[in-house]
Amino acid sequence: MTSAGGQGSSGTGFWRRVKRSDGLRGTLLLMPTFLVVLLLMGVALAAVVVLSFWTQKGFSIDTGFTLANYETFFNYSEKPIYLTLTARSLEMSLTATVVVLLMAYPMAYFLAFRVTRHKIIWLILITVPFWTSYLLRVFSWKLILGFDSVINTGLKSLGLIDEPLTFLLYNKLAVTITLAHSWVAFAVLPIYVSLEKIDRALLEAAGDLGDGPFRRFWRVTFPLSLPGLISAGLLVFIPTVGDYVTPSLVGGTDGLMIGSIIQTLFGKVNNAPLGAAVSVMMMLIVTACVCLFLGGVQVLKKLSARV
Repeated sequence: MTSAGGQGSSGTGFWRRVKRSDGLRGTLLLMPTFLVVLLLMGVALAAVVVLSFWTQKGFSIDTGFTLANYETFFNYSEKPIYLTLTARSLEMSLTATVVVLLMAYPMAYFLAFRVTRHKIIWLILITVPFWTSYLLRVFSWKLILGFDSVINTGLKSLGLIDEPLTFLLYNKLAVTITLAHSWVAFAVLPIYVSLEKIDRALLEAAGDLGDGPFRRFWRVTFPLSLPGLISAGLLVFIPTVGDYVTPSLVGGTDGLMIGSIIQTLFGKVNNAPLGAAVSVMMMLIVTACVCLFLGGVQVLKKLSARV
């Protein structure tokens, strides 16, 4: 009886601690999702890491431990393709992310501070273009930027050009434009939520203390909207680095990204270990870039607090 009573008392005490602790409640709520992610993503990630240390020999895989795949990735003298495409992918993804944030922030600001009625309609209108397939949107940009596209046809009909503009398609510019359009709606929503939560009394107080519109925005609105801005930036940057659909359709040779090479290594080339090694290196590089980005955000916070 004592043992049973002790176990019951222990269980009751645990649930009392859960009720009193926000951290424990949050952990219990996140535990099912964490276990699913660990099972479905963690196991797959571990398999990719293990595969990267093996070697492809013909149609079979040698499971002996080797660093040859990583040596191939860093071998700049003979095959600089992997490092070159990694740098290009980071550049294009960063450019697309900056463009997306510059477009998304004013839209989110307008929704949060200027629209007073029917906000849900505005939000639906923003997301309407994204109800269609991602492939269909990429093909649409191919039709817009192509040699016989809307732009070239319109300029020819106006007599402004004699030959089609060839720099619009199959290059880094086309990939950046397509990526920016494809992800802008996903950036608007987190920024809007962050701006919507700002207490308007803080802005009124800043105005009463003599702050003008710009100073009030820089000292109050912008710092408080940083969580949404950070989320939007990461939401755009991380997936676009590894995108291979957009570069394959509108990038051509000049717009090729590292995701296309990884897809080719796993598919046509039939060299899964090398593809796994390139994938692991890209994950590490993207993680390092994210850490640098978050560090820069902290510096920006300190600078805005001093203004």
